[in-house]
Amino acid sequence: MSPANEVRKSKAERTAEAREKARLIREAQLKKDKRNKLLIGWGIVVAVVAILAVIALVVTTGIRQNTPIADQGPVPASANVNGGVTLLANTEVKKTDAATVDMANLPAKPDAQPSPVVAPGAEAEAGQPVKVIAYIDFICPVCLRFENTYNEALTTLRNEGKISMEYRPLGFLDRQSSTNYSSRAANAAACVADKAPEKYAEYVDVLFANQPAEGGAGLSDDKLKSLASEIGADINSCVDEKTFRPYVKYSTELAANTGITGTPTVFIDGKQWDGATDLNAEIQAAIDAKA
Repeated sequence: MSPANEVRKSKAERTAEAREKARLIREAQLKKDKRNKLLIGWGIVVAVVAILAVIALVVTTGIRQNTPIADQGPVPASANVNGGVTLLANTEVKKTDAATVDMANLPAKPDAQPSPVVAPGAEAEAGQPVKVIAYIDFICPVCLRFENTYNEALTTLRNEGKISMEYRPLGFLDRQSSTNYSSRAANAAACVADKAPEKYAEYVDVLFANQPAEGGAGLSDDKLKSLASEIGADINSCVDEKTFRPYVKYSTELAANTGITGTPTVFIDGKQWDGATDLNAEIQAAIDAKA
């Protein structure tokens, strides 16, 4: 049938069709609105869950970081009760006996600053290489400068068997980070001394190479663990459990009670280096005196 011969719909039919079309449009819009509301609702739920997860992580991290540190704890393998790890030639580390520390056994702090300062275990030993001891803090910029200036020469003398190099990491500058970074980094280094002592010298270098700026959060525990993992030391559980934080706490207090007031503080066969003279010359004089 041609368009000219189509039966013209009545007004009532056209009205009914228009109403039906409008109804279908309304229903489609209602379904769309309902679907959008569901999506918005689920989006809000997901956002709330994410926010709660972040809050839980922050709270858990805060609780973990601020958990009181015990007053007693083990000394890492290859470390001594004075807070130090002694490096010998190449990757060799001086062996030590198993021991523990207890804050109750700390020597009392003197009423006045001792002069000279006598560091425990720093005195010269007959028949042994010159003993160099450095009290350090891994967030200390001056310690980084000390390492950049002297580490190569000290490593050469150590590898030649002319000196031993003992690091005593402290938590002196915990106040310079929002997460007690100094103590956390010292704990991580102690974990390396315990789990992979042959990697200790390398890990000290790595921590200084990755030194964070003062005033921030410092490196995270995960970063401290990954830096160790990259050089072949697994310290994950040791860091997570804060195994040697009591040891770091004890070592830091012991240093303060000894008269150590800052880092780096260096001793050469028991004599404190004044920081004004050339360290290499002072060490060489001590080597010559022993020879």
